[in-house]
Amino acid sequence: MPTQDHMKQTLQAYVDAFNAGDPKAIVALYTDDAVIEDPVGNPPIAGGAAIEEFYTNAIAGGAKLTLDGPIRGSHGDRAAMAFTVDVPGMKIRAIDVMTFDADGKIVRMDAHWGPDDIET
Repeated sequence: MPTQDHMKQTLQAYVDAFNAGDPKAIVALYTDDAVIEDPVGNPPIAGGAAIEEFYTNAIAGGAKLTLDGPIRGSHGDRAAMAFTVDVPGMKIRAIDVMTFDADGKIVRMDAHWGPDDIET
């Protein structure tokens, strides 16, 4: 199982790569068969190619991430972060929960946000 420190560093690397406009660096943090559900309740996006397309589109839309507090670890295989997505014309307040495999790669990302978390 990955350590809390590793999981927190991975989530910080995720934010840094996103803000640097580097979808390939984000995808490298995931396993090849990872799944993202963004937001929870939407159909899952699975696999490296689909995940890279998702992040490429988000970055191309001008989105930037700002952490709202420290990244949180767990006693298990998950870590979470509360952040704001700044997209031109709106802000989305979200909490992402990432699940890690034994090698420290992300196997699942669940994004928690809903209509009340969008500010225009």
